Amino acid sequence: GRQDFTVINKTGVEIYALYVTPHNADEWGEDILGADTLAANDELDISFSRKEKAKWWDLRVEDSEGAFIEWESLNLLEISEVTLYYKNGKATAIVK
Repeated sequence: GRQDFTVINKTGVEIYALYVTPHNADEWGEDILGADTLAANDELDISFSRKEKAKWWDLRVEDSEGAFIEWESLNLLEISEVTLYYKNGKATAIVK
């Protein structure tokens, strides 16, 4: 789909859960990683159905203890890569 993108984990910690949901959704849905994890410095390609129409998406990651970070209103029609960072207690993302 047109919303396909790559997540790059530069947070320094292993990600145990990753959720991507339309911005207007009430729930996060299923963990994209399932039983897998996304190690620090690894990346994951996320693909959407060609039928998907939503433009704005939210992203949530969780660590092994369930602590989470969320990014809202990502325009996945214009973004092909999201690099996640966590430094000095602050989460940031760089999008391309």
